Amino acid sequence: MSPVADPAAVADEQRRAERLRRTVDVACALLRQGRLTRGEGEAVVALAREQALALFPGKGDVFDLVLGPRFRRVLDEFCPAPAARVLTFRRR
Repeated sequence: MSPVADPAAVADEQRRAERLRRTVDVACALLRQGRLTRGEGEAVVALAREQALALFPGKGDVFDLVLGPRFRRVLDEFCPAPAARVLTFRRR
């Protein structure tokens, strides 16, 4: 006999997954359109991760594995790290 999932548990899981999807979509839109510094962008990602952990406790490693590359790509494209300042040496 196969176990049958509780319909209420399935509905709750779907509700939390949909909320996570919206959270990630809004965070990515903010990163793309917000003209944020790298630090501000990383703070947005950290808040999205906190929301994910509130919805799915103990799943931080899954967030890092699945959504981390997406956020890293968006951060690199729209919130680049400041260029390192290179000092030139003057010739005498």
